[in-house]
Amino acid sequence: MPQRTRPLKPSVQLRQFEATDGIGLPGLLYEPSRKTKRVAIFLHGNGDSSIFYSERVNVMAEEFNRRGIAFFPFNNRGAHLIRRLTRRVGGSRESVELGMTYELIRDCTHDINGAVRFLRTLGFEQFHLIGHSTGANKIVVYDYRRKRNPLSSYVLLAGGDDTGLYYESLGPRRFREALRKCRERVHAKEGHLLVTSKGYSPLIISWQSLLDTIDPEGDYNIFPFYESINGLQLSEKQHFRELRAIRKPTLLLYGSEDEFCFGDVERCVGILEDELSGKNNFEFITMKGADHSFHGQVREMASLVASWIARQ
Repeated sequence: MPQRTRPLKPSVQLRQFEATDGIGLPGLLYEPSRKTKRVAIFLHGNGDSSIFYSERVNVMAEEFNRRGIAFFPFNNRGAHLIRRLTRRVGGSRESVELGMTYELIRDCTHDINGAVRFLRTLGFEQFHLIGHSTGANKIVVYDYRRKRNPLSSYVLLAGGDDTGLYYESLGPRRFREALRKCRERVHAKEGHLLVTSKGYSPLIISWQSLLDTIDPEGDYNIFPFYESINGLQLSEKQHFRELRAIRKPTLLLYGSEDEFCFGDVERCVGILEDELSGKNNFEFITMKGADHSFHGQVREMASLVASWIARQ
C-alpha cells in the first residue's frame, strides 16, 4: 500500500510592521525550509475580514512554501469593522480608530509599501501581490497610484463592483440621495461620523467610507460590471481605466458561482476579456463550481495561484 504524503507544515511567525504613514499592522510570515528571496503578499477583502479567522491562509501558505516561495498575509487597516490601531508620529504614538468603517481605499498604498519595506529588511528581493475581493481592487488602485513600484506580478481574486452592488440595491433615486448626503457630510468635515440614515448600507460605516465605496468617480470603482451590463455611465471616467493601465503580469481568477457578479460570472469575465483584449500581460481563469470565497476549493485555488506565480 502506498504511503500517504503528510501535509506540509510551514514555519510561521507573527510579525508586526509599520505602514509608511506609521500605522502598526500585524501579519503572518510563512517561510519554506530552504531560504528564498521570493515572497507573495496577500491582501484580504473588506466587511469585517481578517487573516486570523480563516484556515485559507494556512492552505495557501502550504502551496507557496511547497514551491519555495514565502507567504505573507497581513491585516491591513481595513481589517474588522472597527479597530483601534497605533500610529507612530515622530517619537510619539497615538491611538487611531480604523477598520473598514473608516478606511479609504487609496490608503492601501501605505500598507503595501510598508509591507514591502519590512520584508526587504528580512532579505526578500522579489515581491508578488495577491488580493481577494476588495483586496483585488486595492491592487489596481495601488498600481494606478504607484506606477513605479517594486512588485513583480499581481493576482486579482474575485475583484468586485461594490459601487454597482450599492446602485442595484438602493435603486437610482436612493443611490443619488446617498451620494449627495455623503458628499455634504464630508464637505462639512463630518465624514468620520457613522451613517445613521436607514437603508443606505447593511454595514456599520462612516460617511467618508461610504462615499469612497459608492462614488462612481472614486478609487473603488475599478470593476464597473453593473454599468457595462446595463449600458450605464455613472461616471465621467472611462470604464476599467485603472485596470487597463496595468503593465505587470496579472492573473484574474473568478469562481463560476461568484455570488457578487450579478448572477452572470461568464458575462463579467467576458467583459474583462473584451476590455483587456490585445494586452498579453493578463491571464484569466474561471474555477468551475467555486463561489466568491472559494469555499471547499481553496486548495485548488491556492495551487493555481502559487503555480502561476512560480512561473513569473
